[in-house]
Amino acid sequence: MDSYIIETYDLKKTLGNKKVLDGVSVKIKEKETFTIIGQSGVGKSVFLKHLIGLMRPDEGDIYIFGEKMDFDDEEKWNSVRKRFGMLFQGGALFDSLTVGENLYFVLENLKPELSEKEKIKAIKRALELVELKDTENLTVPSLSGGMMKRVALARAIVAEPAVVLFDEPTTGLDPITTASINELIFSLKNKINTTFIVVTHDIKSAKYISDRIAMIYKGKIIFIGTPDELSQTDNPYVVQFVNGLSEGPISA
Repeated sequence: MDSYIIETYDLKKTLGNKKVLDGVSVKIKEKETFTIIGQSGVGKSVFLKHLIGLMRPDEGDIYIFGEKMDFDDEEKWNSVRKRFGMLFQGGALFDSLTVGENLYFVLENLKPELSEKEKIKAIKRALELVELKDTENLTVPSLSGGMMKRVALARAIVAEPAVVLFDEPTTGLDPITTASINELIFSLKNKINTTFIVVTHDIKSAKYISDRIAMIYKGKIIFIGTPDELSQTDNPYVVQFVNGLSEGPISA
């Protein structure tokens, strides 16, 4: 029997006069890589923000770790957020801190109970997992784009979260670096045994790293399935997007 770590039911959200989410219901399995695809502006990142309480739906329910979330209970949301890691689209590293200090900042806030020795050990392990051993003293401005992504990923996993959220993890990277980040995400998933939730418009990346893929179109989930099922679907909107025919709006 599948164990679901996150469940959403009929989420609806209107921003301005646009219905961004229009009844989004998904169940995300524990320890899977679940990827959300779709054109820019369809609500992928908005959905992600709902999962950590940065936005609240106009309608609908969210269950996290089996508990129904109360959108007015900020204390409960804070408790949940401590079990999430986040890889932001731009990395969001502190330029004034070294690589090690960026990771240390997370541990100070999420796991203050750890001793200094334990924090140093956690930092070294996280950097080794992203293949950046012995880089603690490097400055952020000295890093390449690919290294910045790896440091940001190390920071996302250093506190051993139950869930890691990825917001467009390969945006702005060249094809070779993109491939290396995809390989890292794929291999890392098997090493740290956690749940990955990825938002991307990169179909090639989604197919490579995912256990299951969902597509949002006009605020609704129009497809959920494995990468193989994505390739075989006859849904015209999914086919158009997957085949790269969606330079403009997907045909209605």
